[in-house]
Amino acid sequence: MRWWDIDPVLELEKDLFPEDAWSRGMFWSELAHARGSEATRRYVVALDGERLVGYAGLAAAGDLGDVQTIAVRRDQWGTGLGARLLAELLRAATAFECAEVMLECRVDNVRAQKLYERFGFEPIGFRRGYYQPGNVDALVMRLNDPSTSVNGVQGTEING
Repeated sequence: MRWWDIDPVLELEKDLFPEDAWSRGMFWSELAHARGSEATRRYVVALDGERLVGYAGLAAAGDLGDVQTIAVRRDQWGTGLGARLLAELLRAATAFECAEVMLECRVDNVRAQKLYERFGFEPIGFRRGYYQPGNVDALVMRLNDPSTSVNGVQGTEING
């Protein structure tokens, strides 16, 4: 993801997450940590021609990775794009030498939970009222050894 991707990312963000969409400043802040030898973030976009159809981001701290966001345009649901984005984040976690990867997922987002479970993520707890202003709980999930979960996922071009 680059700065020029932020406007189409925000458009998709507001469509998919209207109550708790990230702001422009949040994306700028994340991208500020995604370049150079001291990078601790990896943000990618998926394009269908010139059209942005998905994006994802990972933060790394020490040996722990955290999936910050994954989003796929509604007309791309069921195509495997979410899996390709997640695989790219897990490759990044491996490059960052993360021993485990964590994430939070809305308890009402069963589609995402099934994707994460296919990659080996396991539920480990809840965060009550995590998503605001809707006061929706988050399911916390963990994957040990992300390097073992990315084999065989191919498809749409993912750009960093």
